[in-house]
Amino acid sequence: MASPLQLKSSLQITHGSASAEDRPSIATFSLPVRIYWEDTDAGGVVYHAQYLAFMERARSEWMRHHGDGQDSLRVRHGLVFAVRAMTIDFLKPARLDDALDVTVELVECRRASAVFRQQVLRSGERLLVATVRVASLDAAEFRPMALPAGLLDHLKSLQSPT
Repeated sequence: MASPLQLKSSLQITHGSASAEDRPSIATFSLPVRIYWEDTDAGGVVYHAQYLAFMERARSEWMRHHGDGQDSLRVRHGLVFAVRAMTIDFLKPARLDDALDVTVELVECRRASAVFRQQVLRSGERLLVATVRVASLDAAEFRPMALPAGLLDHLKSLQSPT
């Protein structure tokens, strides 16, 4: 039996007649998440801000999966990523005990920033879609910092085809 925290590096959706834009690409990474009481309001519905934590964990695990955890980036490259902008569309609620998949897909990588497309899915049904722009910052000064050439090339190689 697979561990509930086993990470999936690709995800197939076979639900409805979703357009190609709605379906995760082969480059999509997915983190399984179970909903506990601590994630919900009194009615057993996931509190809206909790989705931010789920998406942050998924992006962090995506980085680790591709060779650099957050601490590794700080120690090896002297950089951290900080969320610069986020657009979220809450489509349907998640509830207590739901098993979700939080997806991550790198859609754009620039010299000092990256844009991710993220979704929260329940059995292939989209509950949330988000676009997240992160900025590369110098870990000591918290000022914008260009990505080192090797890291930039690596991240560009992970971009989803448009």
